[in-house]
Amino acid sequence: MSTNDPQPKTAEDWAAEMAAVSRCGDRDSFMRIYDHFFPRVRLYLRGQGSPEAVAEELAQEALLRLWQRAGMFDSGRGSLATWLFRIARNLHIDRLRQERYWVALPEGAEPAEDPPDEPYSRAESYADHVDLARRIERLPATQARLIRMSYFEAKSHSEIAAELGMPLGTVKSGLRRAFLKLQVEVCGGAA
Repeated sequence: MSTNDPQPKTAEDWAAEMAAVSRCGDRDSFMRIYDHFFPRVRLYLRGQGSPEAVAEELAQEALLRLWQRAGMFDSGRGSLATWLFRIARNLHIDRLRQERYWVALPEGAEPAEDPPDEPYSRAESYADHVDLARRIERLPATQARLIRMSYFEAKSHSEIAAELGMPLGTVKSGLRRAFLKLQVEVCGGAA
């Protein structure tokens, strides 16, 4: 709840905010939705087992999809919260399916065998790494740096913002734009 809006919003209030987003791309309405729901969606995703950085990324993706698909929202079929949390849940499930080969080891467990001395045990893995490195190099310098800091240095969005002296929203939007450019390049223009 923002300081300018002392009364909690009802489902009808949120539906009206979404109507404004859908009808005319109202950024103020979207930011009210974002400010209210982002922490709740992130907390929900944490409760589903996502690490903090992943939960933050998925919550941001859920709200981006809300913006992109605002015209699909139908208040007659359910509340904005229900719709948004369903989007977040689906993103979480998609992420788990992509990473299904990851298995959490119990506390104190040791891996069955030592990792290989070489960072890439297969030619395909190395080729993928080289391809990704080349695509990152083709990004604008700031976006490439944000990608490296976020994924290769495992820094949170907040840490990146502090280190670079950038607003947190700028870091997040810069990462989002970088991902979209990488995705467009991989998918041959179909983002």
